[in-house]
Amino acid sequence: MPRLHLRFYLALLGSLIVFAVAIGTFWHFGGGRAIGHSLHAVILALSVLALVVGVFAYPVARRLTKRLERLQQGVELLGAGDLSARVPVEGHDEVAQLADSFNRAAERIEQLVGAHKTLLANASHELRTPLARIRLATELMKESADPKLKAGLDQDIAELDLLIDEILLASRLDTVAEPDVEEDVDLLALAAEECARYGDVQLDGSPVTCRGDPRLLRRLLRNLLENAQRHGIPPVGVRLGQTAGGVEIVVSDQGPAIPEEESKRLFEPFYRRAGVAQSAGTGLGLALVRQIAQRHGGTVRYVSTNGRNSFVVVLPTRSSAG
Repeated sequence: MPRLHLRFYLALLGSLIVFAVAIGTFWHFGGGRAIGHSLHAVILALSVLALVVGVFAYPVARRLTKRLERLQQGVELLGAGDLSARVPVEGHDEVAQLADSFNRAAERIEQLVGAHKTLLANASHELRTPLARIRLATELMKESADPKLKAGLDQDIAELDLLIDEILLASRLDTVAEPDVEEDVDLLALAAEECARYGDVQLDGSPVTCRGDPRLLRRLLRNLLENAQRHGIPPVGVRLGQTAGGVEIVVSDQGPAIPEEESKRLFEPFYRRAGVAQSAGTGLGLALVRQIAQRHGGTVRYVSTNGRNSFVVVLPTRSSAG
């Protein structure tokens, strides 16, 4: 499909040509035979006029559409999550007013999202103090409390602590653009340590190295393993290897396939599948996996093949020298 500036330019040029043909036809059927010797001169003059107008109209049309293209790029960047996207305001016409309105709207959105993230992080941080007091109280009532009641309280406290920790991590990943730590990480050794925490996890693969934050990559693996333990069916398998796209991490289990309409939402924060117990996990585990993968320039996706549910993480291979 032609670009906007080409369509504008061709429409202008076409209208001039049609105008020239119409004038020529009118002269031909309107008694212009007596002066037919001048008809070619008139058509030639109109053609030259069309050429001149076309030559000078092209830069004007291109300048206008370039500004519209820059505005389109800004809208696409904002829609992709770059809240700092802005476009230059050029001139004093309607396009300039539109660019100025876009910049003001983008700034307001950035402020609102930033305030929301700050509020969420601060609220999560403040929850740690009363949570610590509740934990201390349960320890003090160890002798007098009903063991079943105390076990339930301990479980609730552990789940709240995990939820707060994951909310704080998600907020930090959203607000901090650059990684805190970046080093060469032996993913096979990291996976071996995490798999050792469970008795029914099979690890397979070759030594692979990825450039990134070891704490975040450990959290990525742990969340995938926790998700397989909670929602899958053992045995759980972890496979690491080198692919054309980079380093590939596959965590799979024998659970039933997830319907496509649900699998598309697995990485949304606090999304829970139909029929899954509300107490199972925090609802942030897979969302954090996606955030961590994206922080390292990678991707994560769900696939179901040969009766196995698999989460596939692909991370780019970057060395300290690169």
